[in-house]
Amino acid sequence: MFKKLLLPVDLQDDTGSGDEAAELAVGLARAHGAAIHVLSVFPGVGLPWVSTYFPADSLQRARDDLRRRLTDWAGDHIPAEIPCTVDIAEGAPHRCILDEIRHVGADLVVMPSHDETGAERVFLGSVAARVVERAHCSVLVVRHPRRG
Repeated sequence: MFKKLLLPVDLQDDTGSGDEAAELAVGLARAHGAAIHVLSVFPGVGLPWVSTYFPADSLQRARDDLRRRLTDWAGDHIPAEIPCTVDIAEGAPHRCILDEIRHVGADLVVMPSHDETGAERVFLGSVAARVVERAHCSVLVVRHPRRG
């Protein structure tokens, strides 16, 4: 049923929710003979003139570091027998995820959800909620139990 899973992860999140989403994606990939495409989003610097305040190669070094860390993360979480690719995108996370769905032809997104308060969801909207609302494929949101 599923052939290409998109697994967006936030390497800054230390709750383990990305690990749980990866575990579920691996199980689904095995069950369906699917490939996994792992994505992480590099926060954009906004307006182009903002980037002029950074040394010329600092943004590229940051992108390269994110790609290296994502590749290492995928190597630790996705078994070698499952076809896996990694990519980074830059910009608003929900838009980058929606673009990546189309770009890789994903038929399922497996993504963690961060615990936000009701007010944060109302005023800001969560990335997961925006992806669920706008995606043209199935989205499985992995809830991480609130600790404490």
